Amino acid sequence: MTGQPIVSVSGLTKRFGDVVAVDGVDLDIARGELFALLGGSGCGKTTLLRMLAGFATPDAGRILIDGQDMTGVPPHRRPVNMMFQSYALFPHMDVAANVGYGLRREGVAKPEIARRVAEALEQVRLAEQSRRRPDQLSGGQRQRVALARALVKRPKLLLLDEPLAALDRKLREGTRFELVRLQEELGLTFVMVTHDQEEAMSMATRMAVMDRGRIEQVGDPHTIYEHPRTRFVADFIGIANILPVEDRRAWLALRPEKIGLYAERPATDRAEPGRVVDIAYEGDRSLYRVALDGGRVLMVSTANVARHPREPWPRGGAVWLGWSEDAAQRLEE
Repeated sequence: MTGQPIVSVSGLTKRFGDVVAVDGVDLDIARGELFALLGGSGCGKTTLLRMLAGFATPDAGRILIDGQDMTGVPPHRRPVNMMFQSYALFPHMDVAANVGYGLRREGVAKPEIARRVAEALEQVRLAEQSRRRPDQLSGGQRQRVALARALVKRPKLLLLDEPLAALDRKLREGTRFELVRLQEELGLTFVMVTHDQEEAMSMATRMAVMDRGRIEQVGDPHTIYEHPRTRFVADFIGIANILPVEDRRAWLALRPEKIGLYAERPATDRAEPGRVVDIAYEGDRSLYRVALDGGRVLMVSTANVARHPREPWPRGGAVWLGWSEDAAQRLEE
């Protein structure tokens, strides 16, 4: 990271009774990033986001936004805006009125409101829908109205709480590209909370994987996937076979797609005989559970590139597994 980070968090802690929701987090987010906080339910990601927004008060630690200490600064005085999962649109207002609501509350002059609302709607490609009410829009359009309402106040930092959760799968896929496009065009910093690893991997420039209030690893999606540092990260991101190192005090993560299936012993660095236990056909790929002679079961993924696979690997069939020595990643634990 070069230059001063737009967000700098140090020693951030938040407790709810006996539960430590965020546990001494240190984190820097660069200006212009689309940064994802990724983790399962209860990992602390939403609490961390709410502290950045000012909706939750830390028990310890410090938050700097654009070099300014945010201790005691209320939400409406922070250079931050937040887009909620529910979108929270007013059903009786049309799109333009929803987008301009915050500006009206701040007493901005009507001509300025009209200009900025028009600009925001143009950015999210909803200019022609300005007079429609939320119930006349699709789920994806309502999501863009909520985004325009957040953008119209020109925040330095835009916080998104599970921004695609309310959309169906097909719409989510298209909206991902729209959000990334918009973030790149505007040059704004987005901080996004999600439990969906596919969403984070496909959208974020960098991401933090969280567990039990702590950050397990920070990095770009490629680094997080190919070089997980801990068993938790390897297990949480995608699928990983966790193998013991020979001294039994360390572990290796081996991704299913790094393993080949063969009818005979392959000339690879590592080769193991086994038997197919289960097969899951997933369209673009097939997942195999293969039991090795010693009893360990490995997951193997094959791409379905041909309409009719050349090698049938039936359930119960004998196979060989092979992989290169550098296919496995040593974990820190």
